[in-house]
Amino acid sequence: MQDTESLIKEAIKSNIFPGAVLVASLKGRVVFHKAFGRADIFAGTAMTTQTFFDLASLTKPLATTLAVMRLVQAGQLDLDQPIVEILPALDGSGQQKITTRHLLAHTSGLPHWRPWFIRLRHHPPAKRREELRRLLIAEPLEARPGEITAYSDLGFMLLAWIIEEISAQRLDHFVNAAVYNPLSIEDLFYIDRWPGAVPADRFAATQLCPWRQQLLKGQVDDDNTWAMGGIGGQAGLFGTAIEVGVLAETLRLTAAGAEVSRLFTASTVNSFFERQSSGRALGFDMPTRPDSSTGQFFSDYSVGHLGHTGTSFWIDPERSLVVVLLTNRVHPFRYSAGILSFRPVLHDTVVQELGLA
Repeated sequence: MQDTESLIKEAIKSNIFPGAVLVASLKGRVVFHKAFGRADIFAGTAMTTQTFFDLASLTKPLATTLAVMRLVQAGQLDLDQPIVEILPALDGSGQQKITTRHLLAHTSGLPHWRPWFIRLRHHPPAKRREELRRLLIAEPLEARPGEITAYSDLGFMLLAWIIEEISAQRLDHFVNAAVYNPLSIEDLFYIDRWPGAVPADRFAATQLCPWRQQLLKGQVDDDNTWAMGGIGGQAGLFGTAIEVGVLAETLRLTAAGAEVSRLFTASTVNSFFERQSSGRALGFDMPTRPDSSTGQFFSDYSVGHLGHTGTSFWIDPERSLVVVLLTNRVHPFRYSAGILSFRPVLHDTVVQELGLA
């Protein structure tokens, strides 16, 4: 059996991604934390365990969903309340019956994605959030809420709006104050939080963007999030692999009943980890058989998420296992798809190497 290190090195040689950082923790103890390859192939910058990655859609569970979880925990938000009661601007939009639960479970009926950045970039930055909300209100549903499961960035844009409406704070400010700061997590952040404070060589480069006409490095890869100023419910979070692992481990321990923080109760976390009719948890993915990115050994109760830039994390509560894989597979171009077949093999290898198969 090929070991984990050899597998990752072979993936780099095969151009699946230029570099990666892998973190694995078992029963709360970090058993693997290592960097491989290059953070920037043009500058020749080596990947390190402290490299910041564009986490892409890991933003959904690790920022937006946890912000919703905090509001639910505080009794400020009911998951089954129609969101029109929170956002009256949606009245008459056709979205009145959508609930927060629908948005988290990707059953709202909203489409997956729209190229709104093309329109937004022609508006002054200060007006783009307002324009985005007009676009959200005007977007017709593709199905009735609860009728189908369709992964939706637009749903998480709406969740960001809900969080900001209830908290009266911008999304990133609320996430920092309500989640990251109480947990002493410093290395998960939206870029606006650290204007110019982080050297460019701390970031893993992503794509050579054809319309921004530059190499993206410390600038969010997701086009719609970039047009919104880098702060989005669907993307925008940056961070290190070890900090993603710390947050995932905190959630795992809390769900298991350990008193590691006062942010969430075990019942709240487990209610979000519960499989919904969509096959997903609330804000988190769950294994889909037989072709799950978790491979064949992670339990069906595992939760995690994937990110377009080549990022992922998975929590297996049955094995007390957390695995975080951060890569820059979109560097220098977005077209590399080899990570789809690589992820399940990696997770199988980790589980087998730890003697958990």
